[in-house]
Amino acid sequence: MAKNNCHGCTKLEEHIILAREIKRHKEEVNALKYEMSDEALQQMPDFQGRNKLISDIYHFRLYNTAIRLGELQGHFKVQINPEEYARENLKFGLVEVVYEWAKGTPFADICELTDVPEGMIVRTIVTLDETCREFKNAASIMGNSALYKKMETASNAIKRDIVFAASLYVTGV
Repeated sequence: MAKNNCHGCTKLEEHIILAREIKRHKEEVNALKYEMSDEALQQMPDFQGRNKLISDIYHFRLYNTAIRLGELQGHFKVQINPEEYARENLKFGLVEVVYEWAKGTPFADICELTDVPEGMIVRTIVTLDETCREFKNAASIMGNSALYKKMETASNAIKRDIVFAASLYVTGV
């Protein structure tokens, strides 16, 4: 082992760093190959079910938080019913619509999911994109690259088709 050329190399640290990067890239490639494999796709329904459960739990917790806020307002003599407060302030009406849009569902199919006018759907999606942009900027300032990537992915998922087409009213054509 003492005769190994690596012991006398002047760039040993650089070579070690390079070897680690190569290993990391190989692991990333293997992870991506797995994500694209049939095995990963077979687990997709399970993932979607778990995702739905987490979403339901989140909405449940959010609803309970709103109820608690209503109770606290009642405790401090603010005249409001906790149930009424939750009903008035929690609006989940377009969450499913925007989620379906991000998944790639055609706009015509999305319009059938709700009785909300098309213009309101478009405005909601555009507002969500603006919110994603603000979160990306905040994540960039904080140095949170994971949040930045998530917001960029979300923004890219909703930026498509008729919702982000140039309007004749805006472009002046």
